[in-house]
Amino acid sequence: MDSLLRLLTWLSPAFPIGGFAYSAGLEWAVEAGTVTNEATLTAWLQDALAHGALRTDAILLRLAHQGADVSDLGIALATTAERRAETTAQGAAFILAAAAWPGADWSETATPYPAAVGKLAAAHNIPEDDTALSYLHAATAAQISAAIRLIPLGQAAGLRVQAALEPAILETLAETQGAGLDSLGTAAWGADIAAMRHETQYTRLFRS
Repeated sequence: MDSLLRLLTWLSPAFPIGGFAYSAGLEWAVEAGTVTNEATLTAWLQDALAHGALRTDAILLRLAHQGADVSDLGIALATTAERRAETTAQGAAFILAAAAWPGADWSETATPYPAAVGKLAAAHNIPEDDTALSYLHAATAAQISAAIRLIPLGQAAGLRVQAALEPAILETLAETQGAGLDSLGTAAWGADIAAMRHETQYTRLFRS
């Protein structure tokens, strides 16, 4: 029970990693009219889970949990400057906030957020699958929260999106079990382009 309690704390929206400041390119997708409602938001996040950054995050988390040093690789896989800043800034904030739970070696100069979560969870003997599932849930919830402010989308609609994503989250969890370095890669070109275009978007609420 102690490990579950810690995991819930680390991935709570209240944990100070600054996640509220990032949209992972979603802000541009809303501006461009690609994501405009409940259905298109669901499709956007399903693609991120199946083919995009969230799938990559799950694999990086798993490899870090297993003891692999994937920090440099995780940073290199960020498709844009904003996405790189997003994952490293949240990783640094997570490490700082998690100082109350020592046990992990943070000797790397920079650690991507999913790798930091996986590494700390392993140090506290929290199961890999539980950690990956909780991370994917928290990551999609953060994107939905951003969409509620951006589209705008009502709270009830946001909850329906979260419910609709449950099968996709579980599928990504299962698909990434045992995944190695050869499994890394994305095919979510629209999300990558959105993240690039966000860098020069005129009016922005989010940093990515």
